[in-house]
Amino acid sequence: MATDLEDLRERLTTIAEELADVALVQLRATVEDGDADAARAEKKITRARRSVEKAAMLLADLDGTGGDDDWGDVD
Repeated sequence: MATDLEDLRERLTTIAEELADVALVQLRATVEDGDADAARAEKKITRARRSVEKAAMLLADLDGTGGDDDWGDVD
């Protein structure tokens, strides 16, 4: 089971990195073009990235690869 969880955690970490890249593109559009829609999109994408990162951290705790839980309770 630990291997399955580790694989899922790694995929979530990759997704979080991809979301960060997309958020940067949106942020750049906001700064360069003053695009209000891009600003709203960037905020939502960043929220999604944080949620994915939290999920990855929770899985890391389950499979024993995580460190101290700096996230607090996310129940």
